[in-house]
Amino acid sequence: MADKQSLNGAYYGPSIPPTRKSYHRHGHGRGSGCCGCFGCLFGCLCDCIFGLIFKIVFTILVIVGLAALIVWLILRPNNLKFHVTDASLTQFSFTTTTNTLQYNMALNLTVRNPNKRIGIYYDTIQANGYYEGQRFGTVDLTPFYQGHKNTTVLSTAFDSQHVVVLGTDELSNFNSATSDGIYSIDLKLNLKIRAKVGWIKIGKFKPKIKCGLKVPLTSNASSFETTKCSLDL
Repeated sequence: MADKQSLNGAYYGPSIPPTRKSYHRHGHGRGSGCCGCFGCLFGCLCDCIFGLIFKIVFTILVIVGLAALIVWLILRPNNLKFHVTDASLTQFSFTTTTNTLQYNMALNLTVRNPNKRIGIYYDTIQANGYYEGQRFGTVDLTPFYQGHKNTTVLSTAFDSQHVVVLGTDELSNFNSATSDGIYSIDLKLNLKIRAKVGWIKIGKFKPKIKCGLKVPLTSNASSFETTKCSLDL
């Protein structure tokens, strides 16, 4: 077969495909790792920083937790204990025309620190008397320091008069209590205390103490029963 053919006077040789041009797009390639470009490098750097911060914070929390556990095992702290051992009323009368409560109440309170290695500074001791949810008297007691495994007896008195508004139900309760000669009175203590471990004084705590009392008039043959108080840290 002939290699060349003639058609209508034109010459046609073997068909040769055209050469394809290759284009290289700069700036859009991907590296082999996550830091092959600036964006990936920044992302990897952020991951490393946040990972390092997390490890540091986690380590600090573990150390603090272990330190707190060791301190607790050494000190074995116990809650303070409060009891009203005696309370009496020589007067507790209410005048309806002026809504005035006249009272004279004396009481003894024991405070027990059961801790072997912790002393307590009582910087503020405020005693408040409540009747039917209304405060009728406030007394500030003398601050003091209480050593290890020590019991302290506090004595105080409420003696004055105060305006107290009693509704129908409250007045009915008062009249019933007057007949029985025993009144339901709440004693609340607001404290500001510090703990002492060795020579170190720790923090300022503000626990609240509540004692629900059944206080008899001195003219009544009934005697007061020792009452345990609740502590709210």
